[in-house]
Amino acid sequence: MARLTKAQREWRPGMPKKRRSTKVMFASTVLLLEAFVALFGTLAVFGLRRGEFPPLLVFGVGIGLSAVLVLTCAVLSKPWGVALGWILQLVLVLTGIVEPTMFVVGGLFAITWWYGIRTGIRIDREAAEREREQAAWEAANPEGQSN
Repeated sequence: MARLTKAQREWRPGMPKKRRSTKVMFASTVLLLEAFVALFGTLAVFGLRRGEFPPLLVFGVGIGLSAVLVLTCAVLSKPWGVALGWILQLVLVLTGIVEPTMFVVGGLFAITWWYGIRTGIRIDREAAEREREQAAWEAANPEGQSN
């Protein structure tokens, strides 16, 4: 039998489902897309600048950056996770030093990252406010609840 997760062990009937953060979902989406861009950028640099950089260096840096972008998704809910995401945005923009097109691509992804974080925070705040208002209404109107 498979092991149960902590959330599965702690679940009880009637327990409300914990809401996922929209900010984390938006940020994870951007980071995963950037991981693909970093991987394809690695292939582009390998093909276009084969004589300038050793292939091991190109693939090591490119695949390493892709892996870090993917692994950052796991820590976005921590206080320092978004700061790490900002650092990775800067790194992606700076890859334009090797391949100038990445200045544009990295800049566009940095704008997307900023918009996703900003909008996600706003949506999470509005959802929390709605949940508080719903709980207050349910407490004030117990006869309106069905069993």
